[in-house]
Amino acid sequence: MLVGVDEELLPIGQFARLGRLSVKQLRHYDELGLLRPAFVDGETGYRYYRASQARVALSIGLLRSLDVPLAVVGEVLSGAPEDAGRSLAGVRDALEAELARRRRTLAALERVMAEGLPSARVRRVSEPALRVAVVRERAAGPEDIGRATSAAVARLLPGGGAGGGAGAVAGGGPVRLVGLFPVDLGEVVEVSVALVLEEGRRAAEGVEVRVLPGGVFASATHVGPYDQISLTAHAVLAWCAERRHVVRGPLREVYVSDPAVTSPEELVTHVRVCVEEESW
Repeated sequence: MLVGVDEELLPIGQFARLGRLSVKQLRHYDELGLLRPAFVDGETGYRYYRASQARVALSIGLLRSLDVPLAVVGEVLSGAPEDAGRSLAGVRDALEAELARRRRTLAALERVMAEGLPSARVRRVSEPALRVAVVRERAAGPEDIGRATSAAVARLLPGGGAGGGAGAVAGGGPVRLVGLFPVDLGEVVEVSVALVLEEGRRAAEGVEVRVLPGGVFASATHVGPYDQISLTAHAVLAWCAERRHVVRGPLREVYVSDPAVTSPEELVTHVRVCVEEESW
């Protein structure tokens, strides 16, 4: 027996087997402060643990198997039960969001399997410059674009109003909304939604008003859920690339349907990119 070491203490290898963790994991959890050894030999640096610590080791293994981040594992182990519940609720919400994203991806993949690679009919259309009210939101990556777009619409149409072209709000009849998105998506995505200010319609207080440039656009019509618009956008960009058209400005989504009264499978959206700016 080593001098100063309790006979009840277990060397790291034996404790690793007991707690169903690897020696490497135990060392890492020690560095993070999640599971400190009961004793560390000052001369050799060997770590020793008590059998009673196996419950903590097994709990860490359980939480990690449930995709709980290590930072949250520490909160669960050290906090009161109600604090642990709040921490785990955040993990659950993140997993639910990821599951929803995976389901959307799966639905898009099934559409490609059923219909083949996107080949929507693309045509050239001319659009005039438009006076619009614009709200910007920042999305934390492509998977967050739907949330950011909805948030922008809510700010643009305070107090209600439809998210699509068929809805109406006070002060000017049918709503015409245009989503503006960067063609190349990065880790942070700047999302804008523009409300066309038809005659008699005013922007909400504090909302930016500007002119949305006109020009000649490559355009295709998407029919289906908003989260599958990327398939039609692919067809539009492929059409432009084949013809060596330089894409100018953001991708535009012109919302025709009102999602409040239209099923996701029947939503109509025009997907456009400018290929020739309007001359003045």
